[in-house]
Amino acid sequence: MKLIAWFSPLILLLGGCGSSPDQTPPLWAGMVEKEVDALGIQNWIVVAESSFPVVTRGGVRTFVVDGEIPQIVDFIVNHLEKSETVTPSFNTARELSFVSNDRAPGIDYLREQLNEALHGHRVRQMDNRSLTLLAQSDASKYAILVLKSKTSLPYSSVFIELDSGYWDRESEDRLRQEMKAAQERGRKQLIESNETNN
Repeated sequence: MKLIAWFSPLILLLGGCGSSPDQTPPLWAGMVEKEVDALGIQNWIVVAESSFPVVTRGGVRTFVVDGEIPQIVDFIVNHLEKSETVTPSFNTARELSFVSNDRAPGIDYLREQLNEALHGHRVRQMDNRSLTLLAQSDASKYAILVLKSKTSLPYSSVFIELDSGYWDRESEDRLRQEMKAAQERGRKQLIESNETNN
């Protein structure tokens, strides 16, 4: 009976995930949209658990959001799926898969809700420390938006890296290869021209 009483509030809190268009948007929706819209390629969004540290370094903006991680992620995914400017890459801590419900009650339900909130997007897993250091190292050059949630479960933060919505990495790699090949052809033509003149 105690277990049911404990899970009822958690289910109510996480129930906001996957909101329908008929529902009133949460109070934080406008602020999050505005902050996300200001970001571009190589910027990060961290939807963080409640104990995530506040980083004082420039380039990192932290907001406390009155929502759970799956609800916030779902909102951001919905918003970014309408964007032609940027496309997200999702990262979670490798440790999240190994945290047991016995040691962190509610973690199984959070994993289920997070899976739904990600709308089938591919998720890369990295060690939590590596993800945190990667995001913090990019903060010296690019903006990072940290949205601290009410979620109090270990390793539940979601790290979202933004890339161009109209020019992907494959296109960029192909462009660089073509530029390098053109430069090499130009160099060879110059050598051949010099040899002909001599």
